[in-house]
Amino acid sequence: MKVVILAGGFGTRISEESQWKPKPMINIGGMPILWHIMKGYSHYGFHEFIICAGYRQEVIKQWFGDYFLHTSDITFDFTQGNRVIVHNQHAEPWKVSVIDTGLNTMTGGRVRRIRPYVGDETFMLTYGDAVSNVDIPALLRFHESHGRAVTLTTVSLAQQKGVLDLSPDGQIRAFREKSVKDGSVINGGFMVCNSALFNYLEDDATVLEKRPMQRLAEEGELMGFFHGDFWQCMDTKREMDLLERLWASGQAPWKTWEN
Repeated sequence: MKVVILAGGFGTRISEESQWKPKPMINIGGMPILWHIMKGYSHYGFHEFIICAGYRQEVIKQWFGDYFLHTSDITFDFTQGNRVIVHNQHAEPWKVSVIDTGLNTMTGGRVRRIRPYVGDETFMLTYGDAVSNVDIPALLRFHESHGRAVTLTTVSLAQQKGVLDLSPDGQIRAFREKSVKDGSVINGGFMVCNSALFNYLEDDATVLEKRPMQRLAEEGELMGFFHGDFWQCMDTKREMDLLERLWASGQAPWKTWEN
């Protein structure tokens, strides 16, 4: 089954990094967050990826083209006709298609553009700026069990402040720290989609999260798989720094793979 990753946005809220590269190519622990997402899927046996690129799409293509340079020791032997020797090769079992889906194309339009690469098959779909330890096989089993067009992973967005229990006259009766149970349930990505999804995508201006999702919900074709464990997007520098600290700690919750 193919994994489609949306990686074409500008990432303007992390302007310090994204002015030079698309947001999915921002490094966490020395490797792009896109790589972390792909490693997670690959851990569960999903090795074929379609990257929906747009802004600075050449950066993504160049990175994969130079993958050995990023993951191996290299000798450049200029005495032997500019020979390049790759040491300790580590090749991922991946097939990666990087598709230019347009600079200003919206999320639904990007998915629509890659239909020739997935055909009528069921496929995975997620965003290129969020990591999680979601159980992908369990997600797929849930999707196959209900027969609807799309399953998305739902996560709780925790509140940012302490939680208060107030009496009608303003007395604070209890105070406690925030919990994930206090937040709203949101779309965390990590979707499974039947080819019927393409019927809801009209053109490049289609925003997946607006009318297509609304129509799917109205028609009973949208299901949610709740994930109550780790999920984190990278919309801001603060969130980027959080992921970096978690990785540096050696206990990044989304690292489900061994090496």
